[in-house]
Amino acid sequence: MAIETLQLEHLPASHKVHVAMFRDVTNASFLHQQLLARNAEFEYAFIDASVLLSRLQLLSAIFKATTAAVNQALKTPNVHSEIVAYMSASNNIADAYRRYGISPGTKDLIVVRVTFPTEAAPEPQTGDAVWAHLAGAVEGRAVPVSDDNIAKAADLTKIRKYYKLNGLNWLDSQKDDEKKRKEMEMIILSGMALRGV
Repeated sequence: MAIETLQLEHLPASHKVHVAMFRDVTNASFLHQQLLARNAEFEYAFIDASVLLSRLQLLSAIFKATTAAVNQALKTPNVHSEIVAYMSASNNIADAYRRYGISPGTKDLIVVRVTFPTEAAPEPQTGDAVWAHLAGAVEGRAVPVSDDNIAKAADLTKIRKYYKLNGLNWLDSQKDDEKKRKEMEMIILSGMALRGV
C-alpha cells in the first residue's frame, strides 16, 4: 500500500490525514472533471506535484487548512479545497486552484484526504479504504511522498514564477544547489505562513 496516514498533533485523534503520490499520471483530465462535477467520491486535495519544492511545504498547507477546518474558519467549500488554497502565498483562491491544483495536463500528483467522524458517517473512512479507491481511480505509478520524489517532480521554473522568486540576485548567485533549494523553501514557507495576515 502506497498511502501514508498522518496523525497531526493539533487535530483530534479521530481526524486522520492520508497522503499519496503518483508519478506519470495518465488520467488527470478525468480526475479534474470529477472535481469540477463535485463528485463526492473524489473529495480529495489533488495537488500538482510540479509546484511542490518539499514535503514540509505540503505539510504546512495541510496544517493550516486542517487548523482552519477544526476552528470552523474555512474560506473554501471544504478542507480539501482549503489545502490547495493554502499552497498559495496569495489570497486569490481561484488563482491557487489553477496554479496548485490538478489540471488536465498534470503528470505528477499529490493526493490528500482528511477523514473525521460526521453525523452522516460516524466511522470515518480508513486509510485502506482511501487507498483502495485511489488505486482504482488514479492511473499512475504510486511512490512514497518523500522529499526525493517531490524533487524529481518539481518544476523549478514554475515554482520560481508562482512564488515570485525570479530576479532575486542573492538567490540566483547561490552556487550550492542544495542551499539554494533550502533558501527557496524558507521564502515559500514564509509566504504561505503570512498569507491572509
